[in-house]
Amino acid sequence: MKRRDAALLGAFLVLVWAGLSAVLLAKGGIYIAKHDGDTVHLFDIVLREAAGEWPHLDFMTPLGYLATAPIALFVALGFPAGMAFLLGQVLVGAILLLPVWWVGVSRLQTAWAMVLGAICTVLALAMVHGEPEPLLSVSMHYNRWAWALAFPAIATAILEPVNRRSQVADGLVIGLAVMALALIKVTYVVAFAPTILVALLLRRAWMTIGVACLAALAGVAVLTLAAGPAFWPAYLEDLLTVATSESRRRPGHKLTGVVAAPAYLGGSFAAVISVILLRQAGRAREGLLLLLLLPGFFYVTYQNYGNDPQWLYLLAVLLFALRPPAGTVNAMGWDMRQAVSLAGASVLMLGLPSALNLTFSPFRHLAVDVSNHDALSETLADVFVKAETTVQAWGMVELPFAREEAPDGGEDAEIAILNGEILPNCEVLSGLRVAYAGIAKDLEAAGYRGAAIYKADLLSGLWLFGDFKRLKGAAPWLYDGLPGIDAADYVVVPLCPVYSKSRAGVLKHLAEEGYGLTEVRRTPNYVLLELQAPAAAPSER
Repeated sequence: MKRRDAALLGAFLVLVWAGLSAVLLAKGGIYIAKHDGDTVHLFDIVLREAAGEWPHLDFMTPLGYLATAPIALFVALGFPAGMAFLLGQVLVGAILLLPVWWVGVSRLQTAWAMVLGAICTVLALAMVHGEPEPLLSVSMHYNRWAWALAFPAIATAILEPVNRRSQVADGLVIGLAVMALALIKVTYVVAFAPTILVALLLRRAWMTIGVACLAALAGVAVLTLAAGPAFWPAYLEDLLTVATSESRRRPGHKLTGVVAAPAYLGGSFAAVISVILLRQAGRAREGLLLLLLLPGFFYVTYQNYGNDPQWLYLLAVLLFALRPPAGTVNAMGWDMRQAVSLAGASVLMLGLPSALNLTFSPFRHLAVDVSNHDALSETLADVFVKAETTVQAWGMVELPFAREEAPDGGEDAEIAILNGEILPNCEVLSGLRVAYAGIAKDLEAAGYRGAAIYKADLLSGLWLFGDFKRLKGAAPWLYDGLPGIDAADYVVVPLCPVYSKSRAGVLKHLAEEGYGLTEVRRTPNYVLLELQAPAAAPSER
């Protein structure tokens, strides 16, 4: 890429980033239309980190530190939670500018470098997680950030530098990206790091491998100095807890469905055909690497809620970058440059609905009518949800004739048993603010202000809705066990929880571990119980 084109690419990237950032920040807060539970989970983590807590050491989560640290940074600097989220996105987008620019100037034609840069910037700054559904949400922002980091790392490893060469720069891009992915969501490292390493080994890029390892280790060292060496075993323990949890091993389709269900089969076919075309076009090494990438693409999509195959954007850019010279034909006489171009166009069209949804989301967010939104809570005063979800809650209940057998802990594990009483099988579908704020205000009025209360539900963020202690060791999103129970004096059991299996699981673990529960208050919405620790075993007395 000529110096003029490199400057043009840099100016384009800065312009896209600055424009989208201005659109985001102009709203002065965040306005969401769905996933309010995920929003509570997010800010439970963010506000804990801003207060000086460390994930894995002070609370349980499978998400890495960098999944929320950019947002927590701005909260710690004094910004309200909603603006901190927007500024965190702007910061991530800014950090991505240089690695994306390097990938473009070293490996891509100007037009496709701009496409890749725009894709990564949009992923960093969007206000939806993906899919064609246009409703605004801050949920799973870390998946978008992880894709935006993975794209330049994968492209750097697979594509040969054709314009500018620097193994040091390549190593920094790959090493820092992989380190960041490990501290956002380990799934991406498991899926892509092996293929990245194979690509570098096939190129004999020893300097790149060395620099990448040193860059990643430097990042690990900095975090270890800040958090302490106990951070890493605690992180591993949280990951293992989630991996072995029965409550949510997968957030969507089965893995076979992500590959072969009607909504995804076109992309799977296109990817396999692209591998074949690349090999016939004389790109055997790149075709092999793409084949090795496909299981990782499928696995990450399977692990992400919504199962949105966002790898399609990267695949399209790679295919256009790998087109063979004009005049290349296969054994059947096909023009392979044209064939690979058609494959790239097909892949791009398959990913277009989600890509357009992501691109337009900041503008839809700017255009939101603020008059029909209310603050999620006093603590989250600039995080707004639809007004109808703040005045009325909707739920789902099991009809009395729907069950023919007694709960047995298997398929009926969602049935909650409290001191021998089978609680109603009910779940809140919308209006989480009503459900949580209602319980919080009633507890405060009943004299439990400042109490340490454990919530038997999926989300533990009761402290975001009232004056209650933040439980050390708790899980903002409960996967298994009783994290944080030792810091609690009371347990509140909602009669209609957000997730019935979480409530049932908490009560089951409490009973199995010998905790005593003495009922001290009951309302139509919840039961409050005083918690008594299990009696010590004889050898421990």
